[in-house]
Amino acid sequence: MEINRKKLQLHGFNNLTNSLSFNIYDICFAKTRKHQSEYISYIDEVYNAERLTNILTNVSDIIGANILNISSQDYDPQGASVTMLISEGPLQAQSLPNTESPGPLPKSISNQDGIHPETIVGHLDKSHITVHTYPESHPDEGISTFRADIDVSTCGVISPLKALNYLIHSFESDIVTVDYRIRGFTRDIDGIKHFEDHEINSIQNYFSTETQNSYQMLDVNVYQENIFHTKMLLKKFDINNYLFGAGIEEFSEEEITDIRKRLRREMLEIFYGRNLAHMPIDI
Repeated sequence: MEINRKKLQLHGFNNLTNSLSFNIYDICFAKTRKHQSEYISYIDEVYNAERLTNILTNVSDIIGANILNISSQDYDPQGASVTMLISEGPLQAQSLPNTESPGPLPKSISNQDGIHPETIVGHLDKSHITVHTYPESHPDEGISTFRADIDVSTCGVISPLKALNYLIHSFESDIVTVDYRIRGFTRDIDGIKHFEDHEINSIQNYFSTETQNSYQMLDVNVYQENIFHTKMLLKKFDINNYLFGAGIEEFSEEEITDIRKRLRREMLEIFYGRNLAHMPIDI
């Protein structure tokens, strides 16, 4: 553990709780009811219980947890549940420096820097991991939105922020919101209270350079309360990546312009957290 980059000897277990809430949104345009239904089925297949379990298993490895038991179930017609019982692991992850720097990426990605609701819950011995997924669509406007909520709360050596780099590349993310808070306190061997166990100035510092360059980012931090918040909006907007079940050649130029405005409005409303019905949208 580090405080001001110095080793800290604790009296007993680390009683600080590091809580990470990570929300991603994937947006698309599905013109017909058939396409909207197919989008829900696609999300249900791509983010089924097996894949979400694999993602959480890798997160557990990153933060140094040991999985004791996994129980999972996919539901008919859609949805899944997974429960993971996890204890403090052998702490092989301590080899990962607990500094304000990006954590690992999925093995398939080069690291420049070093449905209806589905649910996954991982119980750690003093910590937990949960994932919930929510696909949603507007039957008239053609906009479909997929949201995944991930919560990682730990009392271990490695900050859950080290899992962010991996998580953001495990989902297709147009908008991302990240909340991080350190709760409670722990004592050193002299009885002095410590209200943080690692230095943090911004959540942004835990993302790779590639990720930082790909997103518009906004911080809202309350340093004296150890509360950190970052919102992210994907910079690149290629209409071909947002048409589900149809190609751009199937729409007129006027229709594409209208779809662009609808998609951009949806993204901006989610990013800013308010309705922008009367605001002109620049595409």
